[in-house]
Amino acid sequence: MSEIQEKDNFWIYVAGLVVAVVVTVVMIKSGEHDKYESAAKAIAEDSSHSAYRN
Repeated sequence: MSEIQEKDNFWIYVAGLVVAVVVTVVMIKSGEHDKYESAAKAIAEDSSHSAYRN
């Protein structure tokens, strides 16, 4: 009797996991961008009264 070997999907699972992690990181980073937009506007308006002076 010959046994049928099942195809190894390990690398497909690894690639899927990597894609999922990259998508998650991109979504988190894009969400963080809008968070500081109002602070950036305030700094640009009057940088001399800012806590972020150079």
